[in-house]
Amino acid sequence: MWTTATFESQEREEAAFIGTETAKLSEKRRESAIWKRSRIWGGALLFWLLFMLVTPKISHSPKHHLYADMRNFLGVPNTLNVITNFPFLVVGVLGFVFCIRGDFFNISLRGEVWGWALFYAGTAWVAYGSAYYHLKPGDSRVMWDTLPMMVAYSSLFSSFLVERVGKKIGLSCLFALLFAALLSTAYERTYNDLRLCMMFQLIPCIAIPGMTYVFRPKYSHSKYWLWATGVYLLAKFEAAADRKIYRANRYLISGHSLHHLCLAIVPFLLSIMLMHRSIKLQRALPVRVVGGCQRTFSKFQDLGCED
Repeated sequence: MWTTATFESQEREEAAFIGTETAKLSEKRRESAIWKRSRIWGGALLFWLLFMLVTPKISHSPKHHLYADMRNFLGVPNTLNVITNFPFLVVGVLGFVFCIRGDFFNISLRGEVWGWALFYAGTAWVAYGSAYYHLKPGDSRVMWDTLPMMVAYSSLFSSFLVERVGKKIGLSCLFALLFAALLSTAYERTYNDLRLCMMFQLIPCIAIPGMTYVFRPKYSHSKYWLWATGVYLLAKFEAAADRKIYRANRYLISGHSLHHLCLAIVPFLLSIMLMHRSIKLQRALPVRVVGGCQRTFSKFQDLGCED
């Protein structure tokens, strides 16, 4: 028979066991976080150095602002390149509102809310910045086309890191990436060199698919990250093949206009992911058998105990 003294003795023994195991887990997590953070920053720095060393300066060309479709409808210059930015405004504003409400998207951490809210705010900003640029394309306006996208990329990658690596690393990367976005845009504007901005857009395309397989997902529906990356790469191909696509469809719509529409699908896909996902990864709780009973750290509930 179990007596009160026996249970009190077991509780004291469990308390000591829990304290020791919790300290061990905390130390392991701290060491793991430091190691992961070092790998991320070390890899990013190495990639940046190699990219800047092996590539020549990439300057703006007058041809950069000469798009295939420059038709004017209803007095709006470059009409299709302007109005195809409207989907960014719709999905950006709706996504931002849903993030702030907190009951529509499945976001479990405050750090994720900040990252996703900034991503959707940046997406809405893309609509204004890109439309402003395409009304009169030129070096004086291109910064307003680039900077909003950089903010959106920074916030999105930070949200991915919060989900896959950890809250502290993700939030620290958010501020660092936003600073890097401003620095890259200022560098492009000052030195007429596109390399930093190009690298900034390239890194998420490589890092997100790679880290999807390296780090275990916290949520379900993680395949949407890969789909979004694929759509983003397709959009970049459409932008590069602007004139070829325009000729191929008999001058109906240019590759750059399709590029805008395709890019707007990325936040749409990620919004679907946020709506339907659920927490998938539950951290295992240490279990100890005491007196024939299984007990966990979180709840001292007897499982299969007999008097």
